[in-house]
Amino acid sequence: MLADNPIKYKTENIKNQTMGNKIVPGLLDWKSGKVKGFYGRELINLGSGSVKFIKIDPFAIYPEHIHPDKTEYAFVVEGNPGFLIGAQLHNGQPGDFFIFPQQVKHSIRNPADGNCMLLVGAIKTSG
Repeated sequence: MLADNPIKYKTENIKNQTMGNKIVPGLLDWKSGKVKGFYGRELINLGSGSVKFIKIDPFAIYPEHIHPDKTEYAFVVEGNPGFLIGAQLHNGQPGDFFIFPQQVKHSIRNPADGNCMLLVGAIKTSG
């Protein structure tokens, strides 16, 4: 039997509250991201890493950027996003998993007029 071990959950949705081992994403609000057309539902955010659902509007582009201290990853839930990782362009489809290594430039886009949803996470790799 699994114990219901509460951990601190650091988000605006459930600030300073504890949670058990189950999160119901549908009960969380979509929050506008730093870039227009990107929205997130944060599932967990710890000092060592985070995981969130990302919804991307049609034709939205998250510009190239790097993470100096973490490796990021994305699992395609819905849609056909494009990922630029370093100099390689990848076309995603549901079920694909992509890794954005620490200090490697990357960007994400929804090149279509349909829905696009990702499960995105990050793991702190230094510092």
